[in-house]
Amino acid sequence: MTYELTNQEKIDIVNQHLKNLEYSAFNLSLSVLEEQAAATPNTENIASLNAQLSEVNAKKTALLAELSELQA
Repeated sequence: MTYELTNQEKIDIVNQHLKNLEYSAFNLSLSVLEEQAAATPNTENIASLNAQLSEVNAKKTALLAELSELQA
């Protein structure tokens, strides 16, 4: 028996992925804040964290576009 996901199930999955990315983005933002607050902030770590944050934001943008298509 083949089972296909309903549109609502797909929307729910995309929303869960978006929620996970929100957790990641917030976590990375906190890590940047912590690194900046250090007595001697490591600029390489900050740059790496910011690059990861940019990647998370790009993923969120892609998922929001997918969500928009599913909701159309």
